[in-house]
Amino acid sequence: MDQIRQFLPFLIPILILELILLAVALVDLARRERTRGPKWVWVLIIVFVNIIGPILYLVVGRDE
Repeated sequence: MDQIRQFLPFLIPILILELILLAVALVDLARRERTRGPKWVWVLIIVFVNIIGPILYLVVGRDE
């Protein structure tokens, strides 16, 4: 338990960043009519691939 408390100041900003990226990517996905690939696949990637999933969607998945 002491080891977790030791790393807590580093983990909280990473967790907040991950939640913000997740929310931004899911809102953007919901608002777009077209994406590169099926939307349900992007939802799975965004939700289950942690920090890399939302970044991957925002860089590659949006069909401009």
